[in-house]
Amino acid sequence: MDLKLHRSTDKCGRTGRAFKPGDPMVSVLVRTPSGLERIDYGADGWEGPPEKTVAWWRSHSPQPESSGATLAPNDVLLDVIEQLDGNKDEATLRYLVALQLVRRRVLRIVDRPTDGASTTATNGARHDRELILACRKRDGEYRVTISPPDAATAAAIEQRLAALLWSGEAA
Repeated sequence: MDLKLHRSTDKCGRTGRAFKPGDPMVSVLVRTPSGLERIDYGADGWEGPPEKTVAWWRSHSPQPESSGATLAPNDVLLDVIEQLDGNKDEATLRYLVALQLVRRRVLRIVDRPTDGASTTATNGARHDRELILACRKRDGEYRVTISPPDAATAAAIEQRLAALLWSGEAA
């Protein structure tokens, strides 16, 4: 499944208010009959994820390009996913980095998780819900546990993710 995600519309999907640079916002991917649709909400318009939400993330409306910050290269983020494999304490960070690479079209989802909380493999081993992701660049497959951040750790995870993704002033 190749995902085609659109950039921010620069306005709140609920209130219609235009975003100013640096405004806090929440972006949501919603499954629709025509595919995945991105909807952005301002902090004042966010009432929680809508029905059929696949993923959502908090961010800020883009600043003008003069920040001096650069995004981490895809190979660096792939290395992070590989290094964090099997580390249950870092499952949330690994999941969010994987979603970033899906967004960048470096990874693509090849298998959806089952509806249950866990599955049992043919050898009898139990697996938490996971995404199976393919990487053409490295000709490999990644199994990533679905582990969204909880409210208690979201701010710390957001800082760690920003430090991984950005270099320069924004890091």
